[in-house]
Amino acid sequence: MMLERLDGGASRPPLLPHGPVLMAGFERRKVKTRGAEIEVAIAGSGPPLLLIHGNPLNLASWHKIAPSLAQSFTVIATDLRGYGDSSKPEGGGDHSEYSFRAMGEDNFDVMDALGFETFAVAGHDRGARVAFRMALDQPHRVTALAALDIVPTHHVLTHVSLGWGLESYHWFFMAQKAPFPERLICADLDYYIRYKLNKKGVGLEIFTPEALADYARCTTPEQIHAVCEDYRATVTLDLAMDTADYGKRKIACPVLVLWGSNSHCGRHFKPIEAWAEWAGDLRGWDIPTGHYPAEHRPDLVYATFHEFFSGSEPAPYSEAA
Repeated sequence: MMLERLDGGASRPPLLPHGPVLMAGFERRKVKTRGAEIEVAIAGSGPPLLLIHGNPLNLASWHKIAPSLAQSFTVIATDLRGYGDSSKPEGGGDHSEYSFRAMGEDNFDVMDALGFETFAVAGHDRGARVAFRMALDQPHRVTALAALDIVPTHHVLTHVSLGWGLESYHWFFMAQKAPFPERLICADLDYYIRYKLNKKGVGLEIFTPEALADYARCTTPEQIHAVCEDYRATVTLDLAMDTADYGKRKIACPVLVLWGSNSHCGRHFKPIEAWAEWAGDLRGWDIPTGHYPAEHRPDLVYATFHEFFSGSEPAPYSEAA
């Protein structure tokens, strides 16, 4: 399946410099979905491109590339339910309010409200897992998928290693029964968010002061509970859904996977092999970043996203290029 080219293959606009304003030029609005109220930022014109952030972030994590993408696409960035400025519903006894399916339904509802029947989607971390589930659940609507620094959830939870477990302790800590992790984390929220973002061998320097301040602003007890519900859903409902689909369903659209050579994903998995179990039309490679590629190397992520979502076949990263 090939993507529709933009303007017959128009050249890529330059990467815009980022300043102190997060998501510069974007209109903010709230969209009520079937189960939440979602914070949305929208700008640009052209084919629709949905951006979904990861944990412990919000939609501002796209601020270094979203304005540039909006030169060629209609860019829609959302805060996942439970994160940022979106509402934070209760998880329910089975945590179903925070499954990737429920989060995906929010994003489908947002795109419906904005008038987009079909669209491309890029996700990072948790957002990529939401996008993965969206592409499986409603393949007729997702035209292309880009995932930043993950391997599929089923692969993660069936290939747990000591090294990955030490770096990704939060998967199992945050999945513990409420309110155990919430009470410990909320004892010092500022310490928690800085520790969580300060990845091995990378540090906090990749984040702008404005972005760091926004992530700290959103790190509230309510968000921490929602994030814990997200991880509780992952090891129960989400894993069960993926297990039921494993070997039976594949993502129909083109898939691009980028991961950091200096991230837990790059260190402990073989991402292309893991994704090949779920996607036939697949390309991807590592880039010299940690776990937050769009903030660490926006130049590389923007260029590759633009080529991919414009319908071109992006060239793999090379230090010599």
